[in-house]
Amino acid sequence: MDIQQLIRWADKYNDPVYFHEDPIAFPTRFAEMLRSGKANIKDVEIAAIFAAHFAWGRRAMIVRDCGRLFDEMDWRPYDYVMSGKYRNTGESIHRTVKWCEVAAICARLREFYLGGDSLESLGVDGIRTGIFGQKEDAKAPNKKINMMRRWMVRDDGKVDLGLWKATDPADLLIPLDVHVYEVASILGLTQRKQKDLATVKEITGAFAEIFPGDPCKGDFALFGYGVTHPKETKMKNRNA
Repeated sequence: MDIQQLIRWADKYNDPVYFHEDPIAFPTRFAEMLRSGKANIKDVEIAAIFAAHFAWGRRAMIVRDCGRLFDEMDWRPYDYVMSGKYRNTGESIHRTVKWCEVAAICARLREFYLGGDSLESLGVDGIRTGIFGQKEDAKAPNKKINMMRRWMVRDDGKVDLGLWKATDPADLLIPLDVHVYEVASILGLTQRKQKDLATVKEITGAFAEIFPGDPCKGDFALFGYGVTHPKETKMKNRNA
C-alpha cells in the first residue's frame, strides 16, 4: 500500500467537479437552497436519506431516478413528507425500490419530524430501524447510512456538506459496498472476507492512521483508485 498515493488520490478527487452526476448532487442542491433561505435542513436530510437509499447501480440510473423522486415531491421534500400524502404503489422507482417503500420511509420520517428536529440525533442504529424500517443487525455494514452521514458531517468546504455539527468526523465509518470492498482488498486495507461491520471498522481504522481525525477522507482515495484503474476493478468485480 502506497500511503502517499492514497493521500494524493484523496486530495485530488475530493473535488466537486467529479460529483456533479452523483447521488450527493441532490442533498448538495438543497444545501445550496438552505444557504439562500429557500430550504431548511430537513429538506437536506430527506434528500440525503433518499439519495443514499438509491445509491446502488450505475450513477446515471441513480441520478435519473433521484430526479424522478424529487419531481414527485415538487422539489420540496420536507413539505411532501409532512403532507402525509404519498405515491403508494407497487411500481418500481429505482431498481427493486418501489414507490410503496418510499412511502413507508416518508411516513417514518414524518413521525420523527413531528417530535424531532434533526436525524443527526438518531445515529446509525436509529436511522436503520426508525427511518429505513430495518431490523437491528449488529454486523450490518450500513453502507447507505454511513454514506449519508459522511455527506452531512464532513466539513472541508469541498464535496461533503458539513451541516451536522454534533458528530465528530473521527467517528464516521467508511460506506462499504462490493466495489469499495474490492478496492480496499486490492490496496491491502483489509484481509477479511466478510463484507460486514468488522470489515468496515478495519478499513476505517486503516484510513484513520493515514487521515487522523478524518478517516472518511479515505473514501475519496478509493474513488480515485477506481478512476485510475478501471480495468482492474471491473475484472475484480467480474470474478467476485
